[in-house]
Amino acid sequence: MSGLPKQPADPNLIVGFDTADDAGVYRLRDDLALVQTLDFFTPIVDDPYDYGRIAALNSINDVWAMAGTPITAMAITCFPKKGVDPAILGEIMRGGLETINKYGVTLIGGHSVDNEQIMFGYSVTGVIDPNKVATNAGARPGDVIILTKPIGTGVISTGIKKARAVDSVIAGSVETMLTPGKYAAEAMREFDVKAATDVTGFALMGHTWEMACASKVTIEIDASAVPLLDGALELASQGMLTSGDKTNREYVGADVQIDESVDESLVKLLFDPQTAGGMLIAISEDKAKPLLAALNKHYPHARLIGRVFPPAPCSIIVNGGG
Repeated sequence: MSGLPKQPADPNLIVGFDTADDAGVYRLRDDLALVQTLDFFTPIVDDPYDYGRIAALNSINDVWAMAGTPITAMAITCFPKKGVDPAILGEIMRGGLETINKYGVTLIGGHSVDNEQIMFGYSVTGVIDPNKVATNAGARPGDVIILTKPIGTGVISTGIKKARAVDSVIAGSVETMLTPGKYAAEAMREFDVKAATDVTGFALMGHTWEMACASKVTIEIDASAVPLLDGALELASQGMLTSGDKTNREYVGADVQIDESVDESLVKLLFDPQTAGGMLIAISEDKAKPLLAALNKHYPHARLIGRVFPPAPCSIIVNGGG
């Protein structure tokens, strides 16, 4: 979008697309703003019902990542008119509808396109107090970094496609994708978090880099502290990678410094695109312990994985830790 003409300035646009944040935020009045986002993707699991559920949470999470409350959604789908049983689309949409309704979101419509490649997702609208928005530009030197969920859904998805992922590993991946960001958003509001993003397609490295760039800081990640899904490291070592491994490395370019002590399979997971991933939260160190305790009630794998420093030559530094 950088090649588009610059829009006229709008004083009510609190968060636009300039910092690659999770959702846009538009002020309606002093105490109320809209949070708006859109996301859809191709199937990543075999079960159409689970695919619909995961797609729904993946979309809603972008509102929760801003500390907002999602209220309405519109469905978006690409599905072939011929060659695929339309009952499959019914199951996808059933899973999505049940999930958004479960979390207080009302479906108000949608749009479908005849397309050979199946895709599904939602445009979601939420609300928030304009003074309580969490953005990826809010990290400050001295903050610590918390990740709420383990990573590895991308390599496991590839493992599913290539019949290399065992049932227990698949079940763990589905479970983490179906864990909503709702509770993280509630904790973020309670602890007045001003800096957060969710980890999705650009992987832990890409979304950390976006936060570092938007906040004009350097973020140091302790690779040994990053929570991993069971089986993900083994699948990464077997080369079960998505195309995102290459594109995410290109995305951050040379602006990341990774210590040679970090195992290459772990590095692959750091660049592994996630679906319905965890929240990446920056908060002052004095609030980190109580926030982590609150998060662990719903996210048992939530961990402190890094720290924020003044800007340095590289926006991200990854050390071996341990």
